[in-house]
Order: sequence, then C-alpha cells, then structure tokens
Amino acid sequence: MEETHIMPETITPAVPPTPPVPLTALLAREDLGLRQIAGPTDPDTVVHWAHTSEMADPYPYLLGGELLLTAGVHIPEAAGDGTYFDDYVSRIVAAGGAALGFGLAPVHDTVPPALVAACDGHGLPLLEVPPQTTFSGVARAVWQLMAQARLAELRRVTEAQQSLAAAAARPDPVPAVLRQLAQRLGGRAVLYGPDGTEVTGAGREAAREVRPALAELAGVVRPPAAAGADHAAGGAPAASRPLPASATDTLGPAHLAVYALGAGEGFVLGVATTRREPGDHTIASVAAVLLSLLTGEHQSGAGAARSSALVRLLLGAAPEEAAPLLGGEGEWRVVHARPDSQAPDAVAASALGAALGSPLVDLARDVVRVLVPAGRDPEPQPGWTLGVSAAAEPSAWPSADTQAARALARARATRTPLVRHAARPALEDLVPREDAESHARTLLAPLAGQAALAETLRTWLSLHGSWDRTAVALDVHRNTVRQRIARCAALLDTDLDDADVRMELWFALRRG
Repeated sequence: MEETHIMPETITPAVPPTPPVPLTALLAREDLGLRQIAGPTDPDTVVHWAHTSEMADPYPYLLGGELLLTAGVHIPEAAGDGTYFDDYVSRIVAAGGAALGFGLAPVHDTVPPALVAACDGHGLPLLEVPPQTTFSGVARAVWQLMAQARLAELRRVTEAQQSLAAAAARPDPVPAVLRQLAQRLGGRAVLYGPDGTEVTGAGREAAREVRPALAELAGVVRPPAAAGADHAAGGAPAASRPLPASATDTLGPAHLAVYALGAGEGFVLGVATTRREPGDHTIASVAAVLLSLLTGEHQSGAGAARSSALVRLLLGAAPEEAAPLLGGEGEWRVVHARPDSQAPDAVAASALGAALGSPLVDLARDVVRVLVPAGRDPEPQPGWTLGVSAAAEPSAWPSADTQAARALARARATRTPLVRHAARPALEDLVPREDAESHARTLLAPLAGQAALAETLRTWLSLHGSWDRTAVALDVHRNTVRQRIARCAALLDTDLDDADVRMELWFALRRG
C-alpha cells in the first residue's frame, strides 16, 4: 500500500471541495478555440485554476495545478539557440503546473518550435491560444466549468444526504445506510465492530487483497481495547496518542477510507472504491455521523431502554413508571423547535437533540420536539427558534407539551430565539384550582368545541392584541385573525377592548 493519510479534523466537512476542470473539457469549448500542440493527451489531466504570467521563471508564484497563460513577452531573441525553453518548462513542471497556454499575437505569430519540443520532452501539455481569445476569457471559462462542476457535486451530495437520512429511518437502519452509501460511492461499505471484525457490509465485493488492507487501515482510527494495552507491550500509553477521526490509503486502483464512529466505542466505517470524487468524503462523513448515532445506541444499551419504555407505555403503564428507563429522574422539560430557514430533516433533528443533551427527539413535519431532563436548561441554538416548557413530572408531560408549543408560537411571533414558559407564582395560584377551572368553563362555554377560536383568542391576548404577530404565531392570514376575534367577541357578548375583560378572559384561558 502507499502511504496512509490520517485526517484528525472533524469528519463532517461543511461542503465538498471545488472539483478541478478536466483539460479535455476546456479544449472542447468551441468559443475558445484552444488547440493542444504538444505534451501528453491524458484524459485525467485537470486544471485547478488559470494564471497569467510573463516572468521568465514563474516557479515562485505557482501553487500547482495551474493552466499558466503567457504571450511570450519574456522570451529573449536568442532563446531558441540555448536552454531557455528547456529551463522555463522544467520550472513549470517542478512547480506542479498542469498545462501551458501560449497566446498568438501580438508578440509571436507562431508558437516557438523549441517551446513545443521542451513541452514534449518534459510531458507538459501545451495549448495554442488563438489571437481572438483573450486570457481573461480563458480564465473565465475555467471558473465557469468549475462552477458547473461544483453545482453538480453539491447536488450529488445533497441527494446522497437525503437518501442516507431516509435509510437511517428504516427498520434495519445500519444495513440500509451501508447499502445506500455503497450505491452512492460505487464501491463497498463495511461496518467494523470494536474487536475489528466485520459486523456487516454492502456493495459489490472488493478485490481479495483489498479486504484485509481495509481492515488493517481501520485499526489506525480504532481506540485500543484497554488504555494500557500498548503500554504493557512496551509502547507509549494509548491515552497519550490522539487518534485521527479518519484515514485514507490506496492499494493499486482501489481507494480506501475509514472513519471512527461515536465517542470512542470502537466502531469503524470502512469504504473501498475504484474512484474518488471531491464529494465522496462529505458523503461518507454524513454516513459516519448517522452510523455513530445508531451504533452508539447499540453499544450503550440506551436504545433498548427507550424501546422498553415505549413498550410499557403502549401496554398501559403510566408515564411516571416508564420515565426512569429514559435515562433521567424527576422533572423534565419539553422543547419545541423550528428551524429558521427550511424544514428540518432527521439529521438536523438529531443534531439539535445532541446540542440540547437528549436523544429523545421527535420530528413532526416542521417542528422538532425534544424531551430534556429538567437539570439541563436549554439554551438558544443557532438557526433555530425554541419554545421551552416549565419543568414537569412525567404525569404532566401533555401539559408541558402544550406549554412548549405556545412558547414556540410566541417566540416566532416576537422573533425571539428562545421563549420559556413562565414558571413564577402568579395571581391565579391564589385561587383554588377547582374553583378556577369551574369559572373558566362557565366563562368560555360559548367557545366550547371551537378550539381554533379559543386558541386564537389566547394567542391574541398573549401578544397584546397584535394582529400581525398573532397571524405569524398561528400561521394564518391577519384577516383570519380579525374574523376569529370578532367571532369570539360576538359569542362571548363582551367588549374585547376592555382591559378588565381581557384580564378575566386571559385568566380563564390559562385555566381552561
């Protein structure tokens, strides 16, 4: 195998890198009229950017991968009799230049033959740039092709993320994610257990020598079974050597990559492909995050405990009997969250739950609900609007769910990142609960059975009679709010502009 590359950075890059442009694609642009007149015609030759220079030695200013453009201003008159062109081309090759473009007119009518011979000798593609084609036009074409390639790669990565998230929601999530990953990358995906054995795999079988090589590479990112194992064997303590999050290698035409899963449990994702595209690392990293969540539940047993709690609830147990199986005791908070830009998906919902410190996440259309132990006080999250309930015993979870929903509606209406349900003692706490509820039922009797009217009135009162904010909170048109409030006033036969009336109705709605 060739040298192994380890990548200790986080395994989830934000976006795939910008793909380079095949030189053949640039030559195919009829508007440029470029023509290759020397050097190898390798279809794998790619250009990362275009750079113009009239220096006799551009080496110090090249990063590698450039299409270097020149009009030959730097060429001395006697250049063809010496080693000028050979030295010039060798320096471009040493700097990693991808190709050389020579512009005809106004300095040279033809490409110097000695330059053609030097490019053939050093294996550097030489392009003839016709007089009507400007260097800026060539550079613009390179960026256009790069933008097209990047857009295609981003679309490919987005589609892969969606399919991987859907696979993670299947009844057999781990095999489903591996199958989808293998299909998207056109290779084989393998999940290795903490002991290094292959748990399951998907995709077409790799060559015989690839399987042990991939398993060996997985050991680079897998934590040892015991922290002192290496130390006992005479090496440095395992804890003193930080492990990389991922590693890559090649074996002939095969590209190998491995990703450590979870927080040190020992599961590893391995991928073997015959090609490597710019977005492959991003796609594999998304799969690694999903598999980390899935294998983390398997390893810790938390998933089994939550399943047990669900079964007990379905079989009629009270919430307070199932709550201890969820990993917390005492009171809990319900959080309702809505993303600021687009509808949430399974990955975003899981990431929010992790940020709030709870795996108890429910994704329901455009709202994510999270059940959080009361000891963990939720904080605002970038890109999300949150409503948080008061701390509640398991028996009061339904009421806490309603509190969180109302807090979220108020947060959205007031454009506040997080709103908490008020938990401080109020005047209503001085009235016996039975008397307060009886009074509320009597006062609100005309609205019985019309939940939309009651909720609109409650929201409208909570937002100080603002039509626009109420419309935002309820996701309805402001005219709908006006019609509903007018209907409430008619049914209740009261003046909603009266502060005393509003106060009494607010008291009743909080108890009703």
